[in-house]
Amino acid sequence: MSASSSDEASDAVSLNDLGIFNEPDDFRPKPEKAHFVVYERKGYRQEDERGVKQIKLRLVGKSPLWGHLLWNAGKYTAEYIDKHAQELVRGKNVVEFGSASTLPSLLCCIDGARRVVATDYPDQDLLLNMQYNIEHLDFDKDTKSRVLSTEGFIWGNDTQPIREKLRGPDGSKDDEFADFVIMSDLVFNHTEHRKLLRSCKELIKPLSDKNKPRSGGKCLVVWSPHRPRKKMIENDFNFFEIAKTEFKFDVEFVEMVHWSHPMFLEEPKETEEIRKRVYCYILHPTW
Repeated sequence: MSASSSDEASDAVSLNDLGIFNEPDDFRPKPEKAHFVVYERKGYRQEDERGVKQIKLRLVGKSPLWGHLLWNAGKYTAEYIDKHAQELVRGKNVVEFGSASTLPSLLCCIDGARRVVATDYPDQDLLLNMQYNIEHLDFDKDTKSRVLSTEGFIWGNDTQPIREKLRGPDGSKDDEFADFVIMSDLVFNHTEHRKLLRSCKELIKPLSDKNKPRSGGKCLVVWSPHRPRKKMIENDFNFFEIAKTEFKFDVEFVEMVHWSHPMFLEEPKETEEIRKRVYCYILHPTW
């Protein structure tokens, strides 16, 4: 090493020792901490041996995938599951897309599902948060471990890992379809409509009787128009047109309700009525 190189190295060491190249603590914004919300079950019954009155949920601090919020559509979905558990959930295979807090999946476990696969984008923070909520659900540990699982999943990708979890070690090929698919507040992803529907079509259980309409699995689609511009709302509704014309689903409109408040209170007051809306549909296979 030359004398000049040695001097440069010495200077670098001394500068590092002085901390000149260290970032100050406030140089980068600190990530927001995870926070908790408590969901009060309206479907709770004191006499129900599976009854869980409250579910405490941890939400990620901030997520570009919007997993840091408990949406109005998610609360509606939770209430719908409890109300229709006997028909839709008990003894059934369930897949949830865009799980985030996993609230609907947790309720399906409580309400007696056979297997539940909670899926979301394979982001580590989201997946770890989903697993945290499963582990901290105040419910029978053996039942949780047998029924509930998570899977990082990008819509439109290979659904085989989900199928294998639905089937389980003791199941047959007939068990790898979902009796009930949950999509809560996902239709705002306009560019992903076809991918979402393709995955649903691959996973949902076909008709049990070809001569009996709506005898197959059911896909619950719940959503709110968060962007109340005409074109955006049209694109939201276009999800169901694509489901019907391109993917051959039988589209059933269930209801539209007004929630007590919209999601984003800072948005213009004149759009509040639209943003309070929660729409509920069910997609039925026709094959």
